Amino acid sequence: MLVSYKKVLVAVDGSKEAEWAFKKAIDVCKRYHSELIITHVIDLKQFATIGAYQLNLTEESEKFGKELLKRYEQMAEESGIEDIDTLLEYGSPKIKIAKDIAPKHQVDLIICGATGLNAVERFLLGSVSENITRYAKCDVMVVRTEKDL
Repeated sequence: MLVSYKKVLVAVDGSKEAEWAFKKAIDVCKRYHSELIITHVIDLKQFATIGAYQLNLTEESEKFGKELLKRYEQMAEESGIEDIDTLLEYGSPKIKIAKDIAPKHQVDLIICGATGLNAVERFLLGSVSENITRYAKCDVMVVRTEKDL
């Protein structure tokens, strides 16, 4: 059976692990001539207890997300990827990526880093990558950095 991926979704959060996942996504897209969808999900739970500062932090998070996506889109273009889409979403990355974004865009493969930015939440509730692998209806590639090996 031959495997081919038409649409690849990579989740980025600004971490080194996400950068490694992005590089792997570039390789996969080149190999299969796939569409690349780059997403950043702003986790609204982090603003739940902040109160009065919420609007400013939400705006800053949105600005960071847009800049992050723009930078990754430019790197993908420079790598020779022609079919690129970027998505800035809001919600829990654990749920949003596997249960909403991937099905909505008919993704064949989700690529994510083994760990991300939120070590405390990962310890208490499990990692984003763990939840993606559990709930995704498509293939999932979890990328490890050299330090994880």
